Amino acid sequence: MSYDLMVFEKTKTPATKQEFMAWYEKQVEWGEEHDYDTVRVTSVALQNWFMEMKETFPPMNGEYAPDPKLLDADENLERHTADYSIGRDMIYAAFAWPVADEAYERMRCLAKKHGVGFFDVSAENGDIILPDGTRIV
Repeated sequence: MSYDLMVFEKTKTPATKQEFMAWYEKQVEWGEEHDYDTVRVTSVALQNWFMEMKETFPPMNGEYAPDPKLLDADENLERHTADYSIGRDMIYAAFAWPVADEAYERMRCLAKKHGVGFFDVSAENGDIILPDGTRIV
């Protein structure tokens, strides 16, 4: 079990929580015609978010994944790796529970900085927050 968060392209998502959740369910069917490790398939804002996020939470897979030997040698690095699934309009990220609070704060801060939305997937009634702080309800 992982701690899951998501960032999304604010211009591509519905305005109500019910519509957003239906859109989210469609996204996590993983039906887009590309692999989900390549950052180039997503928007520029989400690419910029990812490039900064990976500095603290490197991806487990894809071209930016750390060398497995480094992971074996550095427990902190291993604990901070994240499993990213990159779609056209969103990036889903799964983290280890021991870094959940840190991941939440970093993702939310960078979402605001890069002008993308933020969704706390793992929370029972998770926050859906636009870059300006508006919550989708």
